[in-house]
Amino acid sequence: MPDTPQVDFALDTFECIVLYPGPSGRALPEETVQRLQAEHLQHMRALHRRGVILVDGSVDGPAREPDPPIGFGLARTGSVDDVRSVMEADPAVQAGLYRVDVLTFLCPAGSLEFPLAETQS
Repeated sequence: MPDTPQVDFALDTFECIVLYPGPSGRALPEETVQRLQAEHLQHMRALHRRGVILVDGSVDGPAREPDPPIGFGLARTGSVDDVRSVMEADPAVQAGLYRVDVLTFLCPAGSLEFPLAETQS
């Protein structure tokens, strides 16, 4: 990875998933939004069961962007592109309710644990 910081300790690498309101979200009928949100939750649960997603959830609070992030997650597959592909297959992303970005997240090795990820398989 070309942008890996030069530090004197080991790093763990994760894929950071950031979910934003999508371009079609405000125009969709409420019943469609509810259906897509349910399908999104099913999609995320399936990714948990497959071991792709370690942790995910909603975020709330003030942010500087006009459309601040609404969700966040971490995966550890070794491939931002693979995680982006499975997230873009989310029915709510495909319908434009949400849009997704996937970035690399680095932190000191061993600083994060995901006890629920092991029990949800």
